[in-house]
Amino acid sequence: MSRISNSRPETDCIFATWATLLGMPSPIADIILDSLAEGVVTIDRQGRITAFNRAAEALTGLQRRAVLGEPCQVVFGPCCGGVCIIADTLANGQSLRDRPGQITHADGQVRPVAVTTNLLIDAKGRTLGAVGTIRDLSREVTLEKELKSQWRLEDLVSRSPKMRKLFDLVPAVAQSSATVLISGESGTGKELFARAIHTQSGRASGPFVAVNCGALPDNLLEAELFGFRKGAFTDATADKPGRFERARGGTIFLDEIGEVSAAMQVRLLRVLQERTFEPLGATAVVIADVRVVAATNRDLKQMVADGRFRLDLFYRLNVVRLELPALRDHPEDIPLLAEHFVDRLNRLQGRHVPGMTDAALAVLGGHRFPGNVRELENVIERAFVLCGGAPIGVEHLPEELQTVAPPSEGAASPLRRAEAEALATALRKHRGNRGAVADELGLHRATLYRKMRAHGLLARRADPFAEPDAIRPK
Repeated sequence: MSRISNSRPETDCIFATWATLLGMPSPIADIILDSLAEGVVTIDRQGRITAFNRAAEALTGLQRRAVLGEPCQVVFGPCCGGVCIIADTLANGQSLRDRPGQITHADGQVRPVAVTTNLLIDAKGRTLGAVGTIRDLSREVTLEKELKSQWRLEDLVSRSPKMRKLFDLVPAVAQSSATVLISGESGTGKELFARAIHTQSGRASGPFVAVNCGALPDNLLEAELFGFRKGAFTDATADKPGRFERARGGTIFLDEIGEVSAAMQVRLLRVLQERTFEPLGATAVVIADVRVVAATNRDLKQMVADGRFRLDLFYRLNVVRLELPALRDHPEDIPLLAEHFVDRLNRLQGRHVPGMTDAALAVLGGHRFPGNVRELENVIERAFVLCGGAPIGVEHLPEELQTVAPPSEGAASPLRRAEAEALATALRKHRGNRGAVADELGLHRATLYRKMRAHGLLARRADPFAEPDAIRPK
């Protein structure tokens, strides 16, 4: 910005030219532009700034007289990532509407903005320059973050009614000392729920120790869980505490509990019944001062019926049960999860990828995600690497997803159908009270109204309690 002079005698002439284009005296044009809430910047055919209103000054921290007459690229390049999109519109003739971006204020503060650009063309069809309006999104972003906090539980995010019911259970479950069994397909976030229970419990200051019970054979798993004493076997040259001992005062998470052998099931049953265990080679029992949270992707009830899992251990584990739905059962969370993963990668890597295109989200909404949330996270991370800082598009997704055709016009995608059904269910529950529905779903009322209109639910206001199969999403 050091190249921008603070005193330019030709600026009055330049602004007078702009006023002439508006067909009004310069002072009146000045007053009109300064009355606008959005920043307004215009450039001539050479790319020099010809108008810069008061809102633009507030957004950038730059003074009008310091920038009038300067090349737009010189002024906005340093604060807009090296690119002036108003100059780009002049060069390629392509208008933009509400293009998300960031602008750096003179004080170093980064602000989210939306920019709209267009060409300035006179009555004879001649291009006189270009205009850009800059809308400050700081307030909207802050409000959005506040709304998103209603959809968050520790590292979990969801707006799905199914998931939010589970979110509501976690605080009560956490405050108890009961053993918890979390069931669900691989990749649904079982360990994240276990960590959330630990974090909100009275044992939060203690350790959280996780062990994958399906990753080790019996002899190694026993040593890993319960530890051993020096001399217990040939290579036991020193005492080694097991995971139960290391989790003292905290929580132990037994993942893939359905994979353990019959013999190990007996050992675990004793720990849960007696709250004691014996390390290998020990002559005395050790108190198991731990909270046990187990997880499985198997149907333990069926395993009990087949004789592959002990009934008494199942009942010891199944004191409190949380069943996590597959991602295909709450596809309305796909956009929120995708944005969550992009935001997290931006923070970790210091980048500013603006998000995903509507086309890319439509493709994700049409995929069933057999790997659930973990698969979605991997897809987003891959696309984040390939997008080069631009919005993530269909071309950045894995090839097998690029073949997933977005829904044709007039046909409801799984994402839209799930959203429509969630809205209709909430409307029936609250008997059409939109305020209560907005609060439950974590939506602004204007957003709720827009979604209801998009799904054809406003026309059904006279009969808001119809059955779900009567819904016909657009």
